[in-house]
Amino acid sequence: MAYKITDTCVACGTCAGECPVGAISEGEIYSIDADKCIDCGTCSSVCPTGAIEEA
Repeated sequence: MAYKITDTCVACGTCAGECPVGAISEGEIYSIDADKCIDCGTCSSVCPTGAIEEA
C-alpha cells in the first residue's frame, strides 16, 4: 500500500468521497484497504489536514 492515514485524521470524509475505487473505510480514524488501493494519491491531495501520506 502506497498511502496510509495517520492519527491526525479528523474523519471529515473528504478522502472517502474522492477515492475512485472505494478503498477508504469510515471510522474514528479512516483507513485504506491495501487490496483495493491503486496508489493514485487522490486521497492525499484532497485531505484538509494532511493526514494521508505515503507509507
